[in-house]
Amino acid sequence: MRNKWGVGSLLVLSLVLSACGSQSDDTSGDSEDQSGDSETREVEHAMGTAEIEGEPERVVSLFQGANDAAVALDVEPVGIVESWVEQPVYKYLRDDLEGVDQVGEETQPNLEEVAKQEPDVIFANKDRHEDIYDELSEIAPTVMVDEIYGWKDTVDLMGQSLDKEEESDELLNEWDDRVEDFKSQMEEEGHFPVEAAITNFRADHARIFYTGFGGGILNELGFDRPDNHQEDTWGVKLTSKESIPEMNADVIFNFNSGTEKDEIQQTYEEWTGHPLWQELDAVQDDNVHNVDEVTWNSAGGYLAANHMLDDLYEIYDLEEENND
Repeated sequence: MRNKWGVGSLLVLSLVLSACGSQSDDTSGDSEDQSGDSETREVEHAMGTAEIEGEPERVVSLFQGANDAAVALDVEPVGIVESWVEQPVYKYLRDDLEGVDQVGEETQPNLEEVAKQEPDVIFANKDRHEDIYDELSEIAPTVMVDEIYGWKDTVDLMGQSLDKEEESDELLNEWDDRVEDFKSQMEEEGHFPVEAAITNFRADHARIFYTGFGGGILNELGFDRPDNHQEDTWGVKLTSKESIPEMNADVIFNFNSGTEKDEIQQTYEEWTGHPLWQELDAVQDDNVHNVDEVTWNSAGGYLAANHMLDDLYEIYDLEEENND
């Protein structure tokens, strides 16, 4: 990650923080009157413990899964990071987050912009923001989620931090109910056991995702990984069409990634038109499904997980029994 938080930026940040401190000192009497009876909660997270007072109203989210969880919990942040695609906000979140101030990219948030939002709490991710945790904590109590696709932890920690534990528990219980329903129906219809692969085509290569957001959800839903996809890593990058047999599975879920649309399409057509692709079990059984990149990978949140499950209900022609 390139370091854009240089001396100049830190000086500006210091000035912003000093101004915030002066403003706080000027109104200290009011703050004490308003927060004297406020409950202070200690929230344990991936980088320690955050002390959060009262019910935070000014929330800054620094990764996609937290953007998603905020909407799920009916919270409108004062600052969010830009989406990976469909900038500046994913379409499925746009009605709720359009117009919210942008504070940079997920991999490189702008600390000055974060400070300008005067947040009560910041939600960050250890995979992305461990190196700037101290700076973030100087701005506001910062809650760190351990893994970038740890969307359940995101919902749980956000619920604890925002005094919305009842709501976050309800969301996770609803998810568990949907998972149980889906697995039960898949068993009844004789679809299990089934080995699933997630493939991904880019401008100059292809990938297989073993774990990550989509892989983790498939595993929870009862899908198996092929024997050669068992390594505990995100997946593998393939640069030669001779590696196509590594994609073999009973069912393939594919999405394409990148901005070079013509090149990506050419790569996809070349690989999927290759004789080795035609020999894959999923291809021969007409069991290859093109899915949405945002839903299955980029968004990484609670709502996205439910959209992914919606896709699977439709792909397997199942009617959700617990759907109100």
